[in-house]
Amino acid sequence: MPAAAEAAGYRACLRCRPYRVPQIAAWAGGPELVCRAVGLILNGALDRGTEDDLGARLGVSGRHLRRLFVHHLGVTPGGLARSARAHFARRLLDDTDLTVLEIAYATGFGSVRQLNRACREIFRLPPRELRARRHVRDRLAADGGLVLRLPFKEPLDWQAMLRYFAPRAIPGIEHVSGDVYRRTIVVQGHPGVLELFSGGHDHLLLRAHLPYWRDLVHMVQRARRIAGLDLDLDEPAKQLRDDAIVGPLLRARPGIRIPGTWDPFETGVRAIVGQQVTMKAANVIVERLVERLGTAVAGLAPLGLTHTFPPAELLATADLSGLGLTRARERAIQSFASAVAGDEIRLDRSVSLERFVASIVAIDGLGTWTAHYLALRLGERDAWPVSDFGLRHALARRARPDLAAEDAAERWRPWRALAATHLWLADDNAHAVAEQADAA
Repeated sequence: MPAAAEAAGYRACLRCRPYRVPQIAAWAGGPELVCRAVGLILNGALDRGTEDDLGARLGVSGRHLRRLFVHHLGVTPGGLARSARAHFARRLLDDTDLTVLEIAYATGFGSVRQLNRACREIFRLPPRELRARRHVRDRLAADGGLVLRLPFKEPLDWQAMLRYFAPRAIPGIEHVSGDVYRRTIVVQGHPGVLELFSGGHDHLLLRAHLPYWRDLVHMVQRARRIAGLDLDLDEPAKQLRDDAIVGPLLRARPGIRIPGTWDPFETGVRAIVGQQVTMKAANVIVERLVERLGTAVAGLAPLGLTHTFPPAELLATADLSGLGLTRARERAIQSFASAVAGDEIRLDRSVSLERFVASIVAIDGLGTWTAHYLALRLGERDAWPVSDFGLRHALARRARPDLAAEDAAERWRPWRALAATHLWLADDNAHAVAEQADAA
């Protein structure tokens, strides 16, 4: 992987520019703990704490974590974080007209001096000389906002992803129109807007309207998660392509990916609201919730956006009466929010799928469907919301009558989440009747 090569003293090639290619397979095949640690690092864990803090989050010592990283990746956790920041800075130098100072803050470096040092060590040139070498076609311009490329390893069926997101979009928070997915976000208490749309065969474009650029590197990583851009489809394709049920679906639409989320908390609330009701009814209820408890953002109505989603701390004690929820659903949402706010439910993928599911089902009114569905949207590749109405309907149409859903899915491990996504999208309307047939 690039960080390991840099740790060994090699320099990134200025001609082929490896920083512009997503480095997915370089770490995805390692031990589960290492993969989870990498995800936390890319989301900024080492900007907020030390390697020892990261190890504690994962249940190991910092020393053991460093040993695992050096053995499997050839670089320490801190070295990986520094490399990721430097490579993102290099992309910003190419793609944008942000100043070097703005790029230093956007990539998590504390100063221009630190950015200069990193660029000299990794690329052998200072930022200003690197910018002077950019290609004319690299610079991205837009009428508003900052536009960035989000590269991925082909293929990607962006239209299929949009068809998944559109009926589930939280009114006022998310909106799908044409080729574009839009949503509001909160950046340290201030509102912003992200827009994702197709840019080419190997990249999406992200247009970000933000109050400031600090920590942009981590916001871009979260945006990648929405479309599952860090999923390498080669391995699941090898395993699933000859399967009697999923194989034909995968061969017909090889670019389908597991749908992600920007904000797992709001996705969890939306899932709880959607239990035992149609998508249309769930959207009505969650729209009322957003209008009552979300923060209004002026000037975004033409984009189909009006609010930012209320935080867990607010929903934990909020009055949810009169929204159309049953009392049991009200209590479930408040308990879920309280558990998230108290770190009893971790939404950062720092725990195993089994522990995550256990933390969800421990809440009265929440069952395995809610847990596995949220895990799937978080990016857990083996999540399997088996009681989902649309999933069972799609399976019933393709599997033998005597083949139980759980039995059919055993041979899809550890890619059950991708198999579920293919089954959902195989019948675009079959899963729109209800999101779960049985109560938790």
